[in-house]
Amino acid sequence: MGDTPFITVEGPIGVGKTSLAKAISDQFNFALLKEIVDENPFLGKFYENIEEWSFQTEMFFLCNRYKQLGDINTHYLSKNQSVVADYHIFKNLIFAQRTLNTDEYQKYYKIYQILTEDMPKPNVIIYLNASLDTLLKRIKIRGREVEKNISPLYLEQLSIDYEAAITSFEKMHPEIPVLRFSGDELDFVKSEQDLNHIFEKLSLSLKTNSWTNTI
Repeated sequence: MGDTPFITVEGPIGVGKTSLAKAISDQFNFALLKEIVDENPFLGKFYENIEEWSFQTEMFFLCNRYKQLGDINTHYLSKNQSVVADYHIFKNLIFAQRTLNTDEYQKYYKIYQILTEDMPKPNVIIYLNASLDTLLKRIKIRGREVEKNISPLYLEQLSIDYEAAITSFEKMHPEIPVLRFSGDELDFVKSEQDLNHIFEKLSLSLKTNSWTNTI
């Protein structure tokens, strides 16, 4: 993919990934890739009964994200069109490790490795985090029907899992910059100053890092 920027925005449910990815797309004229959420037919059942519906839910997300990333590589990155996505595919493992039993996870992980082996890798990851109170407030404000039964305990543990995963990712992939921002300290939806702060940090990273993402 050469020097074509591919930016991903990550963080727990409700932290504002899609809002920020869209703002970056508008500001930098990047193509926008949004994860498929509402189309997952298992998601509502999953939040009601995680144990029963976790494998179906995670497999749906994995297959759809695999297809999406293949499409953006074909239609954008291979044609030198920069892309910003509101997720990184490694999030699949965060959710799967939390919700699948040992046998299911082993099967899932084998499939994940096969599907992601040749996927495009991001140049920069923007990682958003926030307190449980902030996440719950934002989830309530956006009012998605499928999220109304999310357990606060599940969401709190998910935030812990995300922090551990992104820290591990930084150690394993030092060549990929991770820009961290706190949703408790910054409100980039309501504050233009906060949003510009993120833009400035991203612009600096785009200028100073040589791209190593390869297929």
